Amino acid sequence: MPGGSHSLYVTFAMPLAEPLTTATAIAKPFYIGPLLIDPPILQAPMAGFTNYAFRQIVREFGGAGLLATEMVSARGFVWLDEQEAEHPDRLWGVPEEPRPLAVQIWDNEPETLAKVGARLVQEYAVSVVDINFGCPVRQVSQKAHSGSYLLRQPDRMGEIIERVVTACAPTPVTAKIRLGCTRDTINACDIAQVVEGAGAAALTVHGRTAADMFQGSADWDRIAEIKPHLRRIPLIGNGDLDTPQKVVDAFRRYPIDGVMIARAALAKPWLYSQAAAAIRGEPIPADPTLTEERELLLHHFELVLERFGDEKGTLLMRKFACCYAQGRRGARDFRKRIGTVKTPAEFRSIVQDFFPRESLVASR
Repeated sequence: MPGGSHSLYVTFAMPLAEPLTTATAIAKPFYIGPLLIDPPILQAPMAGFTNYAFRQIVREFGGAGLLATEMVSARGFVWLDEQEAEHPDRLWGVPEEPRPLAVQIWDNEPETLAKVGARLVQEYAVSVVDINFGCPVRQVSQKAHSGSYLLRQPDRMGEIIERVVTACAPTPVTAKIRLGCTRDTINACDIAQVVEGAGAAALTVHGRTAADMFQGSADWDRIAEIKPHLRRIPLIGNGDLDTPQKVVDAFRRYPIDGVMIARAALAKPWLYSQAAAAIRGEPIPADPTLTEERELLLHHFELVLERFGDEKGTLLMRKFACCYAQGRRGARDFRKRIGTVKTPAEFRSIVQDFFPRESLVASR
């Protein structure tokens, strides 16, 4: 494995999931264009987190039928290209890593998005080009009039998708949206028809509005309302899937073809493998022990250092370390200590000495 071997880590790394069988499965594989998604569980693109190192960790556990990069600014990609600079760090590892793999792009200019989509297909041989119409972050939505801002401009969305689909053919193009800009302007059903009509191969819907950001609960009933408005493309639901049981419940209760797991996997990258087992009706693999989890964090750290070097790599890993400690007794003290480290030696020392020894649940 990249980054050297960790014998302790290998003891709990699980193989890639076996194909689902419809006889026993709660959910079955589906297609995005010609691409089979098996199991029907997708790893969400998350800015600042789903880089090559994280994807490698997820891949070593298995369970994700499609992995995705961080979202890439199409305009930034073009600028770097014009400057003959290295392409964005968010494309780190993409040329060499296993497929299937999706790259998510964002902007509001059809020509720019089409140009970058074509480059991703031709030079990076990506499996799927996903267009972000759901990011609610101010820098993307309000300042750049991209992401979720475009939900108020369905015609513009349709034009973007059509251009990118043409530029990327035959590689499938997908779209990720939210329910709408606000609770008073939910228009996901109308948007879904625009997305399908423009030629997209799948639609992912996060069950919140842009104004909700990440507050409150995802509205899966609203996601379900979209399905009758789609004739041929799959519907993928996203939001609040933080346990295998919630994934099972989503497939049982709602007319979805797939699920996308996001933030919960930052603390538990093995969640995909557990969810995959659950929808097969198989025993759910146990969480790694805290000792094993500590070794996993250090393995993740080594992958990041290989790419970014000691100084930048250490700074980048501080947020990942906080995610791993989430929900553990002593996590607050650990986050405080790890948040100030500047060297690999400091990082390893804090992890070895202060990474939580027990979970809050286990200690009760």
